[in-house]
Amino acid sequence: QVQLSESGGGLVQPGGTLTLSCAASGFTFTRHDMRWYRQGPGKERELVARITSTGDIIKYSDSVKGRFTISRDNAKNTVYLQMSNLKPEDTAVYYCNTEVEVCPENVCYDRDYWGQGTQVTVSP
Repeated sequence: QVQLSESGGGLVQPGGTLTLSCAASGFTFTRHDMRWYRQGPGKERELVARITSTGDIIKYSDSVKGRFTISRDNAKNTVYLQMSNLKPEDTAVYYCNTEVEVCPENVCYDRDYWGQGTQVTVSP
């Protein structure tokens, strides 16, 4: 079964650095794009960054561009989010996401999968 597990969150001061990890299993990780989302208190879930299966195309939201870096290690089935110059508005639960084609009863479609999330709190 598809599983995504985030780790690395915690409390950090503004301007600090934190790296999140997402361990994936249950699907062919090397064939799939990966994404990081976040959801702050009272806010909608926001797409933060995405990376293609080979890492050749990377996109960021405007709010994190220049500060965050998404990367992946296909040999370890892991995607990372390096966060620097953190701001209080970065405080959120961060989620790892991917789409996997499933074929119940021979009918195939793309299904979203999510990890449980990891809390990042940026506070003085």
